[in-house]
Amino acid sequence: MGSGLKDKATKLRKQGWSYNIIADRLGVNKSTLSGWLKNAPYQPNATVLRRIKTGPRKSGERRRAQRIAKITEANLLASNEIGNLSARDLFILGIGLYIGEGIKSFEQTRFVNSDPNVIRAVMCWFRNVCLVPNHHFRITLHIYPDNHELKAKKYWSKITGIPKHQFYKTFVDVRATKKINKGKLPFGTAHITVYACGKKEFGVALHRKISGWINAVYERTNAGVV
Repeated sequence: MGSGLKDKATKLRKQGWSYNIIADRLGVNKSTLSGWLKNAPYQPNATVLRRIKTGPRKSGERRRAQRIAKITEANLLASNEIGNLSARDLFILGIGLYIGEGIKSFEQTRFVNSDPNVIRAVMCWFRNVCLVPNHHFRITLHIYPDNHELKAKKYWSKITGIPKHQFYKTFVDVRATKKINKGKLPFGTAHITVYACGKKEFGVALHRKISGWINAVYERTNAGVV
């Protein structure tokens, strides 16, 4: 039986088949084949060469699929941990966002970011927690020469729900000394400002209220009160 398998293995090897394929066909482990075929002439045939060529791509596809599956699982677990957001959750979330990307000086309520998800979240906070009416918002876009201004305005108007007539003049960064990463921010950065428009509660008073919330958070975390 062993001699017959060895002869078949030798014949397959001479036909240009790899150890993996021969092992699968004959049910022999590769260490045995290595002993049998170490002196057998070998020139990979067309099928083996094709597998060698496409192997890394398929391996990469498998790794990508595994990575996507793990990310999907992690996202599902995280979503279950978060559950539904309460009004209190949104309140604290917005304070955290403003700590990170809000303007703290000049007694003006302004938020700056380029991430649409962050902008959506802070707009939800402004509207539902700070109770800012839509006509109190103004947007200034900061873009680069490779950005399309009209597309950027349309994009951010859709993201924020703020009409384009409430957009101020776009700032185009053309500084020669600044490195431009083309395509990195296709719609630029949105600078959202809340104006009083005759209602003092949305002017300096709102900025001071937000500052008070932030200071209260700092006081409690510094004191370890959680």
